[in-house]
Amino acid sequence: MRVAREGAMLMPGIGTGDRGHRCVLPFEAAPAEVPLLRRAVAAQLDQWGVLALSAEAELVVTELATNVIKHVGEGTPATLALEWRRDRLRVEMYDKSSVQPVSRVADCDAECGRGLHLLAAMVMAWGTVATALGKAVWCEIKLGPEASCRRMERAVNVLENYQGCCGGGALTGQRREVSLEESAVALIADLLHWTSARGLDPDDMLDRAQTHYEAEAGVA
Repeated sequence: MRVAREGAMLMPGIGTGDRGHRCVLPFEAAPAEVPLLRRAVAAQLDQWGVLALSAEAELVVTELATNVIKHVGEGTPATLALEWRRDRLRVEMYDKSSVQPVSRVADCDAECGRGLHLLAAMVMAWGTVATALGKAVWCEIKLGPEASCRRMERAVNVLENYQGCCGGGALTGQRREVSLEESAVALIADLLHWTSARGLDPDDMLDRAQTHYEAEAGVA
């Protein structure tokens, strides 16, 4: 499976709207490729700083890729595109079949026919569009404020644990906030020492962290 650089390929048929981060993943429609796609999606969302969307995105990608395998044909070339647009993640699945998917009412015991119902239940919007080579099925997943909350909770937990290692006691109110700030500065400094000791560039590490922060701040 090949991964195109952000912005290296813009797929036809769907406008990008406000500019965001875009990643294109060409793959072969085969069962063995599906777990690789899921891992690639999780890694890309982690790089963008929106890993909170990973569970939903992986389910959506699994369903879309499985539909290509079942209805277009195993071994056919397909392309997954991810585009993060501030408050939402857009997932697009391109294949070479012009046949549009149809949502059908499945029997209680049916093993097939539930895919589009599952997809509709997980996303805020979805649809299909014809392309020059076939079609694309797209959907959008909403990025809620809970993602930022998880980041904040994780940071506080790290700082409190670090604080304890440095001899800090249980504090409350303003004293606690000041102590957390001091711990944050000390932790960043220690991480830069750790980076330098391993032959890495501390400035590059700070730039990468800044990129993650600014990406998340744009969503808030």
